[in-house]
Amino acid sequence: MKHYDYLIVGAGLFGAAFAYKARQQGKKCLVIDRRPHLGGNIYCEKIEGINVHKYGAHIFHTSNKEVWDFVNSIVEFNRYTNSPVANYKGKLYNLPFNMNTFYQMWGVRTPAEAVAKLNEQKAEAIARMKAQGISEPRNLEEQAQLLIGKDIYETLIKGYTEKQWGRKCTELPAFIIKRLPVRLVFDNNYFNDKYQGIPVGGYNVLIKRLLDGVETRLECDFFAHRDELTAQAEQIVFTGAIDEFYQYRFGKLEYRTVHFETEVKDCSNYQGNAVVNYTEREVPYTRVIEHKHFEMFGAEVDNCPRTVISREYSSEWQEGSEPYYPVNDERNNALYQKYKALADEEKNVIFGGRLAEYKYYDMHHIVEKALNHFRS
Repeated sequence: MKHYDYLIVGAGLFGAAFAYKARQQGKKCLVIDRRPHLGGNIYCEKIEGINVHKYGAHIFHTSNKEVWDFVNSIVEFNRYTNSPVANYKGKLYNLPFNMNTFYQMWGVRTPAEAVAKLNEQKAEAIARMKAQGISEPRNLEEQAQLLIGKDIYETLIKGYTEKQWGRKCTELPAFIIKRLPVRLVFDNNYFNDKYQGIPVGGYNVLIKRLLDGVETRLECDFFAHRDELTAQAEQIVFTGAIDEFYQYRFGKLEYRTVHFETEVKDCSNYQGNAVVNYTEREVPYTRVIEHKHFEMFGAEVDNCPRTVISREYSSEWQEGSEPYYPVNDERNNALYQKYKALADEEKNVIFGGRLAEYKYYDMHHIVEKALNHFRS
């Protein structure tokens, strides 16, 4: 006798959204997670009255009205707009690359002036490659300079990228940066999506409401109780690492990971923005997050007398650390395909999420995948 229709391994966004839709259809679910909290990587910790994104900044954005309407039916979202700033040797630049950036970099004031400067820099990159007898970029450095030129590459891309990947840009494949957004308008909104924001009250509210009425067990390791748990459910929804599910049969997939130094500051406003990237290689962290700016605006910022910042560091994944970003190079993609072939043969297991599918997803993609599963 099976006690549950679904055993959902992982209480992150995919698992929670899946459980919500399943419960709507009258299905009985058990959601388990090895961590001591719900929410996976979107979990927030309350410090000084501020929702601190414990596992890094998460901004919900989408152009899919169905997805936006769905999450807003669970909890209202605020008006937060992601407009990061880059700090290079103490000088500030707006991101993504737009007319503000080009003015800060070159002093150009019109789109025509910006295009002329960009074309001049691109031509220099082409000439350098031609002098070396190269017609196609061999690495990320050559590709980036072909797209955006030397000045922006060296100031805003090179150091940040090398810190993120732990490798020199000349050692990274060109495909990583095949496209770079360039806007010839004074617009600092990082995303092109129609909708964006943060849940009012934080992501914990979203997860709690998605899982309302669903049985959950925390600090429950699926692999420590695999046979017992599997026997209780008709189907498994697995959101963990696919190579771990198959006991690393073909070897381990690689990830990049991040860790954070979180600090309470005795001031109401530390950097004036939620996200500041540090793009020079010599600064060890990639960015500083000031969490209150995700949910506090105007006078609210100063009404909360202290603030919380997190410095973010990128490193190679090691045993015991949290896997964040799949390393989708040829070796790892080929290895993943071997595991996917096994997964495709499963009759009673559904794999979902970035670890289970070895693919980086934004949050709206995760919600969309959960919704799609329940379409008739």
